[in-house]
Amino acid sequence: MEQFQVHILGCGSALPTTRHFLSSQVVNLKDKLYMIDCGEGTQLQFRAMKLNFNRLNHIFISHLHGDHCFGLPGLISTLGLLGRTSDLHVYAQPDAAKIFPFLLDYFCKELPFKVFFHSFCSTRSELIFEDHCLKVFTIPLKHRTPSAGFLFEEKAKSAHIIREMIDFYRIPVSRILAIKSGADFVTPEGETIPNVRLTKPPRPPKKYAYCSDTAYYEKITPIIEGVDLLYHEATFSNEDLARAKETYHSSARQAALIAQSAHAGKLILGHFSARYPDETVLLNEAKEIFPNTVLASERMTISMLS
Repeated sequence: MEQFQVHILGCGSALPTTRHFLSSQVVNLKDKLYMIDCGEGTQLQFRAMKLNFNRLNHIFISHLHGDHCFGLPGLISTLGLLGRTSDLHVYAQPDAAKIFPFLLDYFCKELPFKVFFHSFCSTRSELIFEDHCLKVFTIPLKHRTPSAGFLFEEKAKSAHIIREMIDFYRIPVSRILAIKSGADFVTPEGETIPNVRLTKPPRPPKKYAYCSDTAYYEKITPIIEGVDLLYHEATFSNEDLARAKETYHSSARQAALIAQSAHAGKLILGHFSARYPDETVLLNEAKEIFPNTVLASERMTISMLS
């Protein structure tokens, strides 16, 4: 079955608690796994959610604060112990290519696979990854250190050819790909059958945006316009707005305003401060502005195709 899922491995902020793991998510598109951030404990959550280590080939690190990247050496070490041989690609700020190779050389000697670090600029939106079914763009964020979110954009699919039309017009297999790409069909008698009669439109491509960590930053809304699912940090309540401004984080209300401005389909709040024993206060604050809001929680899976 076709999949486009977001798995929440951790949704807490920098101070560890017994309630939340540190930031990490996995996007599952057609059984290919793409990790976003890798806080401490990520590899344990990965295993607890029964995700397949062998299907993970790309890791995207939003910024180089420890709660978003300290788990990376441990994860890579585990992959080595599991006998991985395929290359691993890490997309991060330029300093990551200076810091992590040193740690890997010291702690992960003789890895049976290569780790490639790809740098990106956090001040502009750019395409940093593409394969046959997905594009990943950066989303410039506003934080104390260079930081970027990520937009996962599914590629548009071909039209679905109607099986009954294949049989009725005796369409040869050699013409099916062209018809799915928009071509008409000409019968042996010379009659042109328009494409709209032969096909059904494909499902619209899905888009997922990950925005953590950031102060309230309206400039991202054109980049994430119309996303089906938005994960936006909500470290603080609006009652602690002064602290949010001081630390370049967002309140739940501000996250909801971004979702509303971007016409998002659904909002997930995360990156919760340890000061809130019950995040319901954050949820209620956001839902006053953007009703289709939920709280992230560890081991939550959100399907984009349901």
